[in-house]
Amino acid sequence: MSSADQYAKDIDPRSGQYTDTLDHQQQQAQQQAQQLTQGSPTKDHTDALSEEEAGPKAHDAHSIRDEDSDVEPEQLKRALGRRHLVMLAIGGIIGPGLLVGSGNALASAGPVGALIAFAVTGLIVYFVMQALGEMATLFPIRGSFIEYSGQWLDPAAGFVVGWVYWETWVSILANEYNAVAIVIQYWEPARAVTTGGWIMIFWSIFIAFSLLGVLAYAEAEFVLASIKVIGLIVFFILSIVINVGGTGNLGYIGFRYFRDPGPFAGTGIDALNGIAKILVVSATLYAGTESTALAAAEAANPRKAVPTAIRSVFIRILFLYLGTIFFIGLNVPWDNEQLVSASSKSAASPLTIALQRGGINAAAHVINALIIISVISAGNSSLYLASRTLQSLGATGRAPRLFAYTTKSGKVPIFALVFTNLVALISLLSISGGAAKIFSYIISISGVSTFVIWAAICACHVRFRSAWVRQGNKVEDLPFKAFLYPYGTWFALVLNIVLAFFQGYTTFLNPVKAVDIVVAYIVLPVSVILYFGWKLWHKTKIPTLDEIDLDSGRRNLKHLDEIERLDREDEEKSRLERGNQGWSKRLRGYAGRILT
Repeated sequence: MSSADQYAKDIDPRSGQYTDTLDHQQQQAQQQAQQLTQGSPTKDHTDALSEEEAGPKAHDAHSIRDEDSDVEPEQLKRALGRRHLVMLAIGGIIGPGLLVGSGNALASAGPVGALIAFAVTGLIVYFVMQALGEMATLFPIRGSFIEYSGQWLDPAAGFVVGWVYWETWVSILANEYNAVAIVIQYWEPARAVTTGGWIMIFWSIFIAFSLLGVLAYAEAEFVLASIKVIGLIVFFILSIVINVGGTGNLGYIGFRYFRDPGPFAGTGIDALNGIAKILVVSATLYAGTESTALAAAEAANPRKAVPTAIRSVFIRILFLYLGTIFFIGLNVPWDNEQLVSASSKSAASPLTIALQRGGINAAAHVINALIIISVISAGNSSLYLASRTLQSLGATGRAPRLFAYTTKSGKVPIFALVFTNLVALISLLSISGGAAKIFSYIISISGVSTFVIWAAICACHVRFRSAWVRQGNKVEDLPFKAFLYPYGTWFALVLNIVLAFFQGYTTFLNPVKAVDIVVAYIVLPVSVILYFGWKLWHKTKIPTLDEIDLDSGRRNLKHLDEIERLDREDEEKSRLERGNQGWSKRLRGYAGRILT
């Protein structure tokens, strides 16, 4: 009997609970812990963790065999480290939305108004990530907050959250295909290929690379995301040089544009409307920070990688986002006509405008290349997240079971990957005039989904922490504790719910268009219909705090403590051995580790 057969499990759509027995799980955990504690401390304990996953092997497998099918899904390959988790999240977030959309933020709210909007949204994201970090560290399961919603809120909630999240990333992926096909034609030689042709070229590249496996996929994202981060840091440095008059004919700028045309775009109610509008835009640009937890199922050591990655992602994203808004606000007045009337994406980018005003005339080409890299990187992350979400939905019976299948060699969810990429070909609608409008609506619909997902994460955290205490566990035993709980989580939950309804308020201002109102709010009624449809069909119920399952997918803390203790002993031994080596041997050792 294969490991997938022996430890196969399913989820009851009524209860949302795993159907394997707790007694069997506890026996497996005890046997594995005993084997580890009796082993030699020089063993590679990190490998042991990635193979046996510190507890019930049922939760490591995360694979479900459909007895009525010849398709046997395999577990996802645990090959990601902290740097992969960090860059996968950053790669999905820093896209053309920041490089180009930040100009719209500046024009709509002004430099101080845009900073306020991005800072407030960043605070919401911080508490969402804290909540998610606490749960994902203890439960680094495939599907992450989708499974938390299904088990701790209501099985019907897991169904809704899963499909809303998949729809969000498919829409973003389609938009990236459309964006890269347009941006690359900024250079005249690229215009020999049509927009549809470029979409299909990048479509083929994305899916081919994805089939290489998660590690190659993550390494590519690491490189692309690193280029974007370095590019933004270089922009920050050049912005300082331009601001102090080191280049160009503007002389010393300082905070000139904060005074004239002013810190806000307009005064009174117009200034407030501008901030409110960008508050919603900034939330859309922050979407993807939660992806760190979704990738936790493929982390080699989730307990160490996830908390560190979550902290790193938030700090870097906040620094890059606020830094970008701050520096373009310093060097570009918010009433600059190019921000809203430029003929191309690269020309409309506030980064391009800032550099050109500073006398760096080749800026458009450089920024265009950076936009293309950012689009490819964001598309890479979008395809990864969407396919893994669909794979999780298939494995838990919320989608056809075929999507749960993964290849035996690279552990790639092949059917989920291909289907997701096929749906993303809605980007071809943008080629014709009438269909282009439909395509823009599809992209706009995904905006409110961010608030729905973040609100669900916060609600899961409230339920999890309440059940954790109710069932006799101690908060001190949690490997990662959310900062300022419960105030931070409740703050984020309430604001996300308010913003989900508030985000489309501008559609009610003159002139009122019914289609714009529908696009802004359709996700909310559709989510309600999906929720009650699944609930009535499967007769699900909301579990009480005593009924909430806190065992399935949970890490065995004592087991992990033992592994990490032995890891520290190995690291200390290696450090002492390196200390006894000569400098030449030590340098060769460092080089070997970097290259491998």
